Amino acid sequence: MIGLLAVLLMIFLGARALRPKRVTPQAVDQQPQIEVPAPAPDPSTLLPHATDANPGIASVTEMAKPWSSKEFFIRNRLNGENISGLLVRLPTGSPSQSSGYWAFAQKAPFGDCQLEYVTDLEKLKNDYGFSAAKHPMVGNPCSRTVYDPLKLSNLPGSVWARGAIVQGSDLRPPLGIEIKVEGKKILAVRAE
Repeated sequence: MIGLLAVLLMIFLGARALRPKRVTPQAVDQQPQIEVPAPAPDPSTLLPHATDANPGIASVTEMAKPWSSKEFFIRNRLNGENISGLLVRLPTGSPSQSSGYWAFAQKAPFGDCQLEYVTDLEKLKNDYGFSAAKHPMVGNPCSRTVYDPLKLSNLPGSVWARGAIVQGSDLRPPLGIEIKVEGKKILAVRAE
């Protein structure tokens, strides 16, 4: 019986030793603080947004170099959606005139692909199988269609659009965005 009491006493004392002790909470000013990094800014908020009140998207001086480019947003007047666009400085035309630029919607005309401005001619050759490029092109990575910024395409209704298809199966060039130059400002007026 004494052995049984000794075993029970050991179990009781062992259970008390293993039981968690009560911890009194620390005051708020004594608790360790965790540094939480601020979320990264939304990249779309860093790009210019062309609106009716402020259509400016770039300056002539920042777009002076041929084949330079700049992303921007413009609001679609029909549905209110923000359209991601790209402004490209063409090597032809004066930088003080709209004919020296091409702006287009970065979403492919059909489907959900994002068009890409390809300045690396090796990428055009390797990723798109297009080796005839002598200057930057625009590509649709989903259909491997290549658009030439220097060529115009005749659409139904005798409408001319920049960015003729030089390879691929897409049905039309990228949707255009009308550009105006006023003084030193480049304005995005409206999307197609």
